[in-house]
Amino acid sequence: MKMEILYFDGCPTYLKAEDTLRRILEEEGVDAEVELVSVNTAEEAQELRFPGSPTIRVDGEDLFPVPERAGYALGCRMYANSEGLRWSPTDEMLWEALKKKESGGAEGSL
Repeated sequence: MKMEILYFDGCPTYLKAEDTLRRILEEEGVDAEVELVSVNTAEEAQELRFPGSPTIRVDGEDLFPVPERAGYALGCRMYANSEGLRWSPTDEMLWEALKKKESGGAEGSL
């Protein structure tokens, strides 16, 4: 399983997302490569279909899919949960999204 965290330089929350993701993977005993991918131009954002920082992808697919857009740009991403909006997914959000991804046929075991 290949995981990427897409972010832009200056994003205040991508490291928190990385820490949360790595901790959950370790707790669940999942062996996965986690790569940080810096997105720093409008052209890169468009090419990578970057909905905002941080974006977590598993095997090339957004772990929290958003509708396709006509344009993509550098900016912060918000994650909604029962407590409101967050700048980064919570432990529970990541765990649930990974379980859902796994049940959809992704490799690995959670």
